[in-house]
Amino acid sequence: MKIKIHIPNAITCCNLLCGCLSIIKIFEGDLILASYLIGFSIIFDFFDGFFARLLKVSSSIGKDLDSLADMVTFGLAPALIMFKLIGSSYVMNLNSYLVETNSINHQVFVPQYLAFTITIFSAIRLAKFNNDTRQVDSFIGLPTPANAIIICSLPLISEFQPYLTLINSIIHSLIFLICFSLLSSYLLLAEIPMFALKFKNYKWQDNKLRFIFLIMSLLFIIVFKFIAIPIIVIIYVLLSIVNNIFLKNKE
Repeated sequence: MKIKIHIPNAITCCNLLCGCLSIIKIFEGDLILASYLIGFSIIFDFFDGFFARLLKVSSSIGKDLDSLADMVTFGLAPALIMFKLIGSSYVMNLNSYLVETNSINHQVFVPQYLAFTITIFSAIRLAKFNNDTRQVDSFIGLPTPANAIIICSLPLISEFQPYLTLINSIIHSLIFLICFSLLSSYLLLAEIPMFALKFKNYKWQDNKLRFIFLIMSLLFIIVFKFIAIPIIVIIYVLLSIVNNIFLKNKE
């Protein structure tokens, strides 16, 4: 019985460990492995809640530990990836400008630090989640793992799908990266109800939306690979909005 109590928290600690390792890899300049590690964290984050419900060992300590782990893995690590991407885009654009104008290098303010709005808003989002009674079976605002996985998809698309020239030119755009940081930060706190991938049972009637979303996600990943990730998150937001309208009309 004592071992059973600690299983979900042990899985949460695996999430936290992957987040720490991801940060190390970011500092080493390996954004690909850092992104994979955050991907593993998302798997651990799903299964800690899954096993807590399965074993019926949920606790306030486990909930707080989960949020603390998420803060590192889905709040800090993705912001550091964005920090690096903005810095790389800025240097690339600056070097191009210097070559064209035969100018010498000079110090210019780099708005990399706007990436940390992701960390700040993630912290606020997690604190609200722990104290918001509306978010027991669903979410209000974009969940931090969903936000993190979009950010992680950017270096993966650039590395493994370079033939998507238009998409990659957008990904490397300084304006896009800054605007994306601010938009994703806003979505974390947006008053938009979003369905959670929490299965209390596995009946089709009770989980239609979840099953449809998971099947669509799998098909998109098989067909489109890493570019499917931001598409899936966009679909998730749109499905949540449509579901909210449907529920309101039903009432």
